[in-house]
Amino acid sequence: MAKIKKGDLVVVIAGRDKGKQGRVLEVHKDDQRVVVEGVQRVKKHTKVGQSSRGARTGGIETVEAPIHVSNVMLVDPETKKGTRVGYRTETVERDGRTRTVRVRVAKRSGKDI
Repeated sequence: MAKIKKGDLVVVIAGRDKGKQGRVLEVHKDDQRVVVEGVQRVKKHTKVGQSSRGARTGGIETVEAPIHVSNVMLVDPETKKGTRVGYRTETVERDGRTRTVRVRVAKRSGKDI
């Protein structure tokens, strides 16, 4: 189970964008990388072509590149600072059956994420 998921608010703790906060747009589990909104922006050169309406596409675009998951930290909902992630197990009664559910917890404040 991944500690950082799509849509989470994270802070960058290492690299040229250190200190920036942003939402996670994508998670690449296979190579342990995440794409964060507004972080690690790079210039991408795309081939010039035409769309179906005749508009020109391509040129130089600025896009977010993946950053390693170890260089980001989840933001604590209470203190708005970076925090480590822990888990708490709860038993939930649903449809007459009891299930154990793992809930992500901020280590800094103890609040649910």
